Amino acid sequence: MKKFSITIAGGGSTFTPGIVLMLLDNLDKFPIGEIKFFDNDEDRQATIAGATEVILQEKAPDISFTATTDPKTAFSNTDFVMAHIRSGKYAMREKDEKIPLKHGCVGQETCGPGGIAYGMRSIGDVLELIDFMDEYSPDAWFLNYSNPAAIVAEATRKLRPNSNILNICDMPIGIEELMANAIGLNSRKEMEVRYYGLNHFGWWTDIRDKEGNDLLPQIREHVSKFGYVTKDESLQHSDASWNSTFAKAKDVQALDPETVPNTYLKYYFYPDYEVAKSNPDYTRANEVMDGREKFVFGECQKIIDEGTAKNSELHIDEHASYIVDLARAIAYNTKERMLLIVENNGAISNFEPTAMVEVPCLVGSQGPEPLTQGEIPRFQKGLMEQQVAVEKLVVEAFEEGSYQKLWQALTLSKIVPSAQVAKDLLEDLIEANKDYWPELK
Repeated sequence: MKKFSITIAGGGSTFTPGIVLMLLDNLDKFPIGEIKFFDNDEDRQATIAGATEVILQEKAPDISFTATTDPKTAFSNTDFVMAHIRSGKYAMREKDEKIPLKHGCVGQETCGPGGIAYGMRSIGDVLELIDFMDEYSPDAWFLNYSNPAAIVAEATRKLRPNSNILNICDMPIGIEELMANAIGLNSRKEMEVRYYGLNHFGWWTDIRDKEGNDLLPQIREHVSKFGYVTKDESLQHSDASWNSTFAKAKDVQALDPETVPNTYLKYYFYPDYEVAKSNPDYTRANEVMDGREKFVFGECQKIIDEGTAKNSELHIDEHASYIVDLARAIAYNTKERMLLIVENNGAISNFEPTAMVEVPCLVGSQGPEPLTQGEIPRFQKGLMEQQVAVEKLVVEAFEEGSYQKLWQALTLSKIVPSAQVAKDLLEDLIEANKDYWPELK
């Protein structure tokens, strides 16, 4: 079997070690000959790369490994680019969360004003990575799971329409694992789902086992009582903010009890509740910096210092195995059924054709084939039309350097209460992002 060359864009990410361990755990399904890290922060990447070198030496010494800040080295002769970058790192995420809270709005990294600010930073950086791939390995595939995925996906559709790009999000996968556990299944892979929406903005409408038995009534009942909280503590998040999110899904589902929802809808349906319970001085970004960030970098440094990973507490990012499923689908034409973010083009028959929607697709060597979801109800359609307009305006604002369109995007966001609040927010966000955003006129 061919051994693939993988470029991980975002080599300094706290998610990188878990993904590397997951790739090593799946070498029988997806053989790898080379792993390359690319990051624009050499010092940050060096710690993750140093630990990775030790891990590879112990687990897979035949795999060639390079960590670089040079695009040509990173992107030449590669088969897949796996991209999980964070433009501005956690310092800017903290501003994405705290600036909206100062204005009485939800402070969240992918939703509302925070997501718009993050999107304006991410678009240019993701496009640059795609251009590196297209220049040095034009036949490679770009597997993007960088946030905010909805805005980034719209930017890739509009601004790089001919590149080989797949946009995917791990949130539905994580939720499906909780669903499976709640009804006594071993894995989400025992379920086949129908789902539609936008990224972080969707609904499951049908869930069956492989024999075709309807599992949705059981799952709906569980969510209506407990949200996505399950008895299996190993599946619950170590951070309190996430467990609160899983529990809140109960109230989100109440808006449409026939379906089960993506957890992120809570920010759009209950923004007042979210703002009231937020601490404007200590947000999710602070939780991550004090938690996962310190843990991962501490463990990596320990591996480097000890020269072995045998005592490491770094663990395989199990649910990131979807990345292997996606790469295998392209490499081996497996026709794996997966939720991807794709151009609608009739998959949702009564919705904007150019919207980037999240729906089940069959994935093969030519990319994704979206499965038709038919017409969607007025409630979801209205919400999605408002949200997709926000995403498109953000991309247009980036492309045109338009202050007006970014103000319109913020005003249109369901999370922002008025055009005046949107304008005040925009002024603060421009100041905070002056080193990252294009100049707006």
